[in-house]
Amino acid sequence: MNQAVLNWIDEMAKMTKPDRIVWIDGSEEERQRLTAEAISTGELLELNQEKLPGCVYHRTAENDVARVEHLTFICTKKKEDAGPTNNWMDPEEAYKKLAGLFDGAMKGRTMYVIPYIMGVPGSPFSKVGIELTDSIYVVLNMRIMTRMGKVALDQLGESAEFVKGLHSKADLNPERRFICHFPQDNTIWSVGSGYGGNVLLGKKCFALRIASYMGQKEGWMAEHMLILGIQDPQGNVSYVAAAFPSACGKTNLAMMIPPETFKGYKVWTVGDDIAWMRVGPDGRLWAINPEAGFFGVAPGTSAKSNPNALATVQKDTIFTNVVLTPEGTVWWEGMGVEPPAEALDWKGNPWTPDSGRVGAHPNSRFTAPARNCPSISPEWENPQGVPISAIIFGGRRAKVAPLVYQSFNWQHGVYVGAAMASETTSAATGAVGVIRRDPMAMLPFCGYNMGDYFAHWLEMGQKIPNPPQIFHVNWFRTNEAGKFIWPGFGENFRAIKWILERCAGQGKAETTAIGYVPTEDAIDLTGLDITKETMHSLLEVDPEAWQNDIANQKEFFTKFDRLPQAIEDELVSLEKRLQG
Repeated sequence: MNQAVLNWIDEMAKMTKPDRIVWIDGSEEERQRLTAEAISTGELLELNQEKLPGCVYHRTAENDVARVEHLTFICTKKKEDAGPTNNWMDPEEAYKKLAGLFDGAMKGRTMYVIPYIMGVPGSPFSKVGIELTDSIYVVLNMRIMTRMGKVALDQLGESAEFVKGLHSKADLNPERRFICHFPQDNTIWSVGSGYGGNVLLGKKCFALRIASYMGQKEGWMAEHMLILGIQDPQGNVSYVAAAFPSACGKTNLAMMIPPETFKGYKVWTVGDDIAWMRVGPDGRLWAINPEAGFFGVAPGTSAKSNPNALATVQKDTIFTNVVLTPEGTVWWEGMGVEPPAEALDWKGNPWTPDSGRVGAHPNSRFTAPARNCPSISPEWENPQGVPISAIIFGGRRAKVAPLVYQSFNWQHGVYVGAAMASETTSAATGAVGVIRRDPMAMLPFCGYNMGDYFAHWLEMGQKIPNPPQIFHVNWFRTNEAGKFIWPGFGENFRAIKWILERCAGQGKAETTAIGYVPTEDAIDLTGLDITKETMHSLLEVDPEAWQNDIANQKEFFTKFDRLPQAIEDELVSLEKRLQG
């Protein structure tokens, strides 16, 4: 056995003091045994195996239902290396503080040792991690989300290069809950939570926060991006990667079905959340999805918004904090089917549609194997990844950003990503709420100083001989009544088709102050009932609205102590272009 692994486990076990240690091998027998054990203790509930074969149900503690950004820390020796957008803690202080919380935290419990791979076994992209946890729920989720067990130990061999993850539910007290990342030590410690985003340490913790730091050091990119392929009627497939803040339809786009009018086209899902990207031998940027499953938000997932996701969760899925029906099936708001007359809500309390409260928690989840997805790409487990033609940034903007536009070049595209934002709106008053800037959708997930992260993007542009084109999309423009004027969902394919036409040196566009915007006849509207006036509104670039937005951008960028000069230059250039 690997001595570095054994020494580390021994050290962690002395601190946490579990009653026993179980090594996870990834076998089917093991899955059945652990599932049966979790059902016997009530940690999991078995669902109707005729209607949802292989599916189980879990409730988290009521105080433990989402990622806790305010309790998530980047622990670097110098505070400035964590940067102004991360919570920082000195590594020595963090280790000492959390060691006190971990001390004896696994007494009376089992420590599970989960070796896992982010990426495909044997891929030049892939990395090994080991998570120690006292939660069967974590083990079973990590089984879906990663390639785990013996395959990971085989890949690790005698190497000491692995990400060390320690997790304990402890007492689930939010006052003693911390998720700490030590990028300079390849280490993650998470204590006091049982919720997926805080405890599935291969996901945001490793695949983004630790991996983004690795990528900066090693010359690659770990990004909060979906990856999808578009196959044309001749069988050619082009791939795009896209970053969206939350509530902007990322998973829906990843699993999109083209409108019926586009005969012969098909969309392939490579990944819905994370992309690891490297420069390939052909000078293009190649990407893999390092995950093996989907950890998706349930509410709003329906046959209309995402039929492929709904099909994916029909078997071998873990549902968390949704409604449990008397038949042993599940339901959530926005599912597009009639709610049960009576059921148990996410807290386990009796619930009816007239209860006056939601049945499923707004952040309730499904964990499902990617292989279940009807649109899963034949290339999703290609160890070399797929070549990326376009990078797409997106946000939720009522007025400012047009439906789609293209950056002038890589540097301008990095600026577009750095400035991306979403708005919240108040349904009660119709007033526009806050603009939340979320650069590259990485604000909560960048494992180091975000100014350095922008610089890394700019440097990557110099290293990629044939870089992807960079675009921005916005499905959320509204009219004066506050209603969306673009139909969205599968119709978003039309904008992606224009993007790929532009990548091929085609696709009509006009040069504007913000970039290349489609002409009003450039987007294929076949079979879509949409007026010329609406298209004009969707593609309009209003200089006044953009100048107001620049003021907000300037304020946002002042917080970065290491903002690259190129970002400032692009901001100044945009301002000049808008002034004509």
